[in-house]
Amino acid sequence: MSDQDENTKGFIPSHGGYRNLFSYQKAEIIYDGTVYFTKRFFHKYDRTVGQMVQAARSGKQNIAEASMASGTSKETEIKLTNVARASLEELQIDYEDFLRTQKLPLWEKEHRLVARLRELNKSTPKPTYETFVKAIEHESPEICANTMITLIKICTYLLKQQINQLEIAFIKEGGLRERMTKARIDERNKKKK
Repeated sequence: MSDQDENTKGFIPSHGGYRNLFSYQKAEIIYDGTVYFTKRFFHKYDRTVGQMVQAARSGKQNIAEASMASGTSKETEIKLTNVARASLEELQIDYEDFLRTQKLPLWEKEHRLVARLRELNKSTPKPTYETFVKAIEHESPEICANTMITLIKICTYLLKQQINQLEIAFIKEGGLRERMTKARIDERNKKKK
């Protein structure tokens, strides 16, 4: 019997599996891209480096932690998923600050390269860093920063959708206490038969 089978038998549902979440996959690309970007465009002792890398790491790690906590606490899962989203939005502001201070344009949603990145994201079954490497590591800092912003926007959109689905699931299914109570009632009802 696998761990997955055991998890579905009791009142603790199967959980984890964060590596399969599109939001986690995007957050991992964002983290790797941020490490590359900060090494390339900032002095290694600049405080911005640590802050940007930490925000990217927080986005990725909180998605994983939320997924692992989901089995016993939907509230924690929702909170951590929202922390991931907030961390990535903070990171987006850092990229926007970079563009502004370097007097480089921030691309609008309709920009042809934003459209191309979104198309690439949708058309690739499981996008990885390599999917976007030409844009992330492009010689132009404008393209690099705007690519990262576009990827962050895609990821935060996914996280927003994820939070909405978690809220719906919580309302329909309840949390751990409700599942525990139901399991006890079901067990009592079996014994009465």
